[in-house]
Amino acid sequence: MRSSARWYSTQRGLLAAALLVLFPAPPLAAQGGQNPGPWPIQMGRPGDALRPGERGTSNITMLSHVPLGGYLHVADVEIEQEESRPFVYVSRRFDPTGFDVISVADPDNAEVIYRWRIENSALHQGSGALDGRYFKHKGRYYYVQSTQFGQGGPDADLGAIVFDVTGLPDASTVREVGRIREPEVSGGFHNIFMYKHSDGRPLLFTTTRSKFAHVYDMGRFVEGDHDGALVARIANPETVYWALSGGNGSWHDFYVGYDLATGQDRFWGGGRGGYFVFDITDLQNPELLVSITGVAGVNNGHTFTPSPDGRFAVGETEYQYAPLRIYDVGSAMDAGRTTIRRPISAWTANWQNLSHNHEVRWPFVFVAAYEDGFQVFNMFDPFRPVTWGFYDTYGGPHESRGENNVNTGGWGVDVRNSDGLIVVSDMVTGLWVFRMEGFEGWNGLDWGMPNLSSVQDWERGPAVQAVSR
Repeated sequence: MRSSARWYSTQRGLLAAALLVLFPAPPLAAQGGQNPGPWPIQMGRPGDALRPGERGTSNITMLSHVPLGGYLHVADVEIEQEESRPFVYVSRRFDPTGFDVISVADPDNAEVIYRWRIENSALHQGSGALDGRYFKHKGRYYYVQSTQFGQGGPDADLGAIVFDVTGLPDASTVREVGRIREPEVSGGFHNIFMYKHSDGRPLLFTTTRSKFAHVYDMGRFVEGDHDGALVARIANPETVYWALSGGNGSWHDFYVGYDLATGQDRFWGGGRGGYFVFDITDLQNPELLVSITGVAGVNNGHTFTPSPDGRFAVGETEYQYAPLRIYDVGSAMDAGRTTIRRPISAWTANWQNLSHNHEVRWPFVFVAAYEDGFQVFNMFDPFRPVTWGFYDTYGGPHESRGENNVNTGGWGVDVRNSDGLIVVSDMVTGLWVFRMEGFEGWNGLDWGMPNLSSVQDWERGPAVQAVSR
């Protein structure tokens, strides 16, 4: 006679098999860069079951939600910093790929005012548009849209497309300035970063499918010197190690900023092996200052963002259960150490999930946390970070892309420093606009820090910005 436990196990197995027939697991093509199609039906992996009134903490107010359509079709987000230019750019991955411009002139009623899609989108392979950054040069405003297309379709050598967006909100004035192509390094640019160097140049830093990050002088580019725009390359220091093991050193993401204490321009890069900090004041001769390698659980560095004074840095690595780790870079430099082997602390919204892109506005870290949506933690004490607030933008099923894949939900986050407006892009649900109680703008000087973040002072440069209100 069978025991009740054995009988229950058998019936559960039969039920699971029946459900797989009725509701097959979602295709994993999205992980390989192909168009993922509609939302998959995933049984047995419930979401967080939060009701609408419980989606966030009381200190986070949701002002607007703009659904943009498509499962996994939303990527990164960028907001212009001048309140007179209330424009948010959202990258749209897969087919049809391109970007949307959303006006937050009325933050309570955000609306799409412009859409751009690449020609013959359905013929393109790969993820498409992933990351976007804006910059200002000689009184005009530009938007750079990174692309990542694969072999077998058009534009495998295309890394980014540059648009003049000075005339917004008049959508008819948006025009394409040019395209950055790298035929010798096909596969496009996964991530990009715009930085106003202390020498005055607006520089675009890009990842490539190689050991190098490329650096482009965008002043030259928009003035017509497309061939002379590539001005430097920065190699991942782990290239030799990975070549010996049969792989290839490469970059995934980075932050570039000014260091007030030393007067250096610094490149903070995450990639194969971990995280690396370079002095790029002399762009032609980058000097490696610190390596964060050999850290338990970190073979590849992803998003890497320092505090305004460069003393601490938040590092992300991309796998389920990985927390954001915090590293004490300043103490290592003070002691003359060039290698860091362990973090001083870590933070996670939910140990079962994973956090993604983040923005540091000391002491707050604003996080796009995939399945956990929008999160904020406070690292005033970097050794003891604490959750400060959240709003669940995703709300869908856990592991909807398959077992151990939690890369769904909040992708990107950005903050407008002048008034503290927060925008979040969700891969499934679109664009969200928030305010956080008590956060009505940010200037590092108010916190005893340099006034430095991912936000650039395109007119005066970083040395003046660091000490200005």
